[in-house]
Amino acid sequence: MDELMSYDEQFQKVITIIEAAKERAYRKVNEELILMYREIGEYISKQSENAAYGDAFVQKLADFFTENYPDLKGVNRRGLYRMKQFYELYKDEEKVSTLLTQLSWSNHLKIMSACKTMDERIFYMNMCIKEKYSARELARQIDSGYYERYMLSQKPLPPAVEEARKATGNVFLDNYVLDFLDVPDTVSEPDLQKSIIQNLKNFILEIGKDFIFIGEEYRVQVGKHDYYIDLLFFHRGLSCLAAFELKIGEFKPEYVGKMNFYLEALDREVKKKNENPSVGVILCASKDDEVVEFALSRSLSPTMVSEYNLKLIDKKLLQKKLKEYIELADTATDEE
Repeated sequence: MDELMSYDEQFQKVITIIEAAKERAYRKVNEELILMYREIGEYISKQSENAAYGDAFVQKLADFFTENYPDLKGVNRRGLYRMKQFYELYKDEEKVSTLLTQLSWSNHLKIMSACKTMDERIFYMNMCIKEKYSARELARQIDSGYYERYMLSQKPLPPAVEEARKATGNVFLDNYVLDFLDVPDTVSEPDLQKSIIQNLKNFILEIGKDFIFIGEEYRVQVGKHDYYIDLLFFHRGLSCLAAFELKIGEFKPEYVGKMNFYLEALDREVKKKNENPSVGVILCASKDDEVVEFALSRSLSPTMVSEYNLKLIDKKLLQKKLKEYIELADTATDEE
């Protein structure tokens, strides 16, 4: 038995070596990605200052990539302007030069769009590095006004959030890195919400014959902000996109407003001309109740509304499955 344990410990050492190498690889790729974006931003900034090019340079460059490299991600007009903004924002800030490559691009985008001062940006940069925040974790801290509350209270930073990092072995968990490497994003976070979402995805594909899976944490861009939809499908029978959002806790009316915001973004940026308006499904999971609500476009006629309600998954069936998956996720969490 001791010999077996000894082998197990040796095998675990090899796993540790592999995970450490994976983490270093992700860090290196992220570093090169950030440096590339900054270099592109510098080039665009300087060319835009040239009277012969001006502001039209970014649009012409975006058109060039669209025509010649349609599969290359992140080099559309919005993406190129972000690179230009990134360079111009930090070009004279020597004190942040060592911090920039330690953050994911998603985190940089959130900080650039949400923070008002350089002190606030540096605060969140250091926080991301110390706490190893994902884009969603950072967004929650910024949206809650953590910087303002911290400056008022002068309380120390919270302890690092380690659980998700231990399970994945990857610090960055960033779509931009994965796009840059041209590999699929297969990383999942072992928390309650992720567990339920994975089960819901499989259930929807099993029971809903007309559903085609498009993506998890599907990114939509509105202005300078990125938003993420938990699950996105295409419904062949309705010929429309179907967005699913899971909320842990009781249902709140503002969830419908946020879903409608997502649907408008999908209809403007993703929906094709021959497709119908997108539909949203909001699922709220609490200890006492499970709520399922549909969000439909106001432009739909009463006939189309009836068709959507008829062809989408039955609410009671979704509520039943949601309850099962909550119990399943809770059991798995207890066992860990």
